[in-house]
Amino acid sequence: MRLPRPSPPPLPTRRHALLLGAALGVVAARRRAAAQSGFYVLAPADDPWAALAQRARGQVVHFHAWAGDEPTNAFIAWAAARLRVLHDITLVHVRVSDIGALLARLAPPAPEPPAEPVPEPAAAGADPLAVADTAPPLDLFWFGGPHLLTPAQRAALRPVAATLPNFRLVDAEGKPGTVTDFTLPVEGRAVPWRLAQAVFLYDSAKVPHPPLSMLAMPDWARAHPGRLTHPQPRDPLGAAFLKQALYEIAPHEAVLAKPASDDNFTLVTAPLWEWYATLRPHLWQQGRRFPEDAQAQGRLLQQGEVDLVISLNPAEASMAIAAGFLRDSIRSYVPTRGSIGNASFLGIPEQASQPDAAMVVADFFLSPEAQAEAQDPDALGSPTILDLARLSEADRQRFESLPAGVATLSNAALGASLPEPHPSWGTRLADEWEKRKVGRGD
Repeated sequence: MRLPRPSPPPLPTRRHALLLGAALGVVAARRRAAAQSGFYVLAPADDPWAALAQRARGQVVHFHAWAGDEPTNAFIAWAAARLRVLHDITLVHVRVSDIGALLARLAPPAPEPPAEPVPEPAAAGADPLAVADTAPPLDLFWFGGPHLLTPAQRAALRPVAATLPNFRLVDAEGKPGTVTDFTLPVEGRAVPWRLAQAVFLYDSAKVPHPPLSMLAMPDWARAHPGRLTHPQPRDPLGAAFLKQALYEIAPHEAVLAKPASDDNFTLVTAPLWEWYATLRPHLWQQGRRFPEDAQAQGRLLQQGEVDLVISLNPAEASMAIAAGFLRDSIRSYVPTRGSIGNASFLGIPEQASQPDAAMVVADFFLSPEAQAEAQDPDALGSPTILDLARLSEADRQRFESLPAGVATLSNAALGASLPEPHPSWGTRLADEWEKRKVGRGD
């Protein structure tokens, strides 16, 4: 007996079509909202970054960072809270006091290990499960300033910068320190996240017309004896003072991008030392004593003993005024020719236990949201490393709506930073400065 042919399914009515369209619209809207909030419901097959971010969810990243600055600690805590909401990543701040010791943990990828030897019998009472190294995993770390990587240490980092979506927003042309570490190319193995740039702080109530170049400083100091100082040049601020002057005085600044040598150092720096010899007698304490570091210099400015100093944080004056540390007449400026600057970097070692999640964290630090938070004078006051022209209107508004610090220059007024000289120049400048100081009998 032949069974009756089943009747075809009914054609969808307009009502069915509307219901189906609405359902699909809800799903699409939820996916868009999830993507915008940082959660990825389903990573498209052709989107490697979304797939990586999805794999990173639920992971823990140990971020090794300097712990001597409470505003920075608070910023990292803010970032940890945002990463938990956006990406379900737990960021653990491993507070570091010795960056040099941390860098010593870096090593290039190890070759294939030889056959394991027969283990020695465990000592009586020994715990066979005890772990010799209890240090937290080195997933992500912060370095910069005087802590330069050796070639071997740089090779031990993952070349991830170009793969981060937000790296395309970095102003590598206007801020060359974001892609070189004191002229040494980072080759994509370090991710810039925070910018330092030299500015000069002055008391506008006493100094209506500060010197707008390093060449003009000796005349200004002669007219205002004892009102200018700088830290000793083993300190980053003291080194920056001499390097800023060298940039203006050196006949051919291109030589500063190359290592200093016995042959070129004396010739290139001779005009610098002639300039400094005319400046030094008119510095604070007749140039016989110098502040040990930034904190000691800041106290001199606070106590009114000096009126003009150098800083590497363009927001330092505004933040100190807001905290009641400095008088509200303190202002800042950059020399007419510009000022030197450098970046702090994030590194992800090859040995990282959670490299995917570490990359998501590094990319977040580059995001307009995080960069705007860092530039907020109520947070860090750090100038952004991003090129604002590459941002969307909404993201540019993040920066334009920030409160203006009373003594903080705008991004436009701060201008493009000059690249740091090769690190060998800073070392030799400090050595020569100390030799000349001893020669004066100070």
